[in-house]
Amino acid sequence: MPQGALQDRFLATIRDYHAHIYFDQRSVEVARELRNAIGDRFDAELGNWNVEQVGPHPRWSAEILFAPPLFGSLVPWLALNRRGLAVLVHPNTGDELADHRDHALWLGEMLPLKLHVLRPANPIRPSPQE
Repeated sequence: MPQGALQDRFLATIRDYHAHIYFDQRSVEVARELRNAIGDRFDAELGNWNVEQVGPHPRWSAEILFAPPLFGSLVPWLALNRRGLAVLVHPNTGDELADHRDHALWLGEMLPLKLHVLRPANPIRPSPQE
């Protein structure tokens, strides 16, 4: 299979990406400014703003949802502009556990996630014959 075709097939399994910006009481305003800057610069959805620990997340968090074509511009920008905050970036393939555990990227501090709350699933993958 030509390399371009393999890449296109792989990208088709990623529905979108989430970036989780972690903060606490001391950094809440920094996180708010960062979230707003993303909203001003990118065609991304500003998701949940959590001032409590939810799901697998060990701190308060701001969620950013974005399409695969934005990955190449949003993630490098976030790497350079995260202002000391820890950020988790992961794809959404239909397998919550693998997306957070195996496919995750960390910008800054890597935090321990509460993985036991996530559901594993069978994501769409190319068959071994392809």
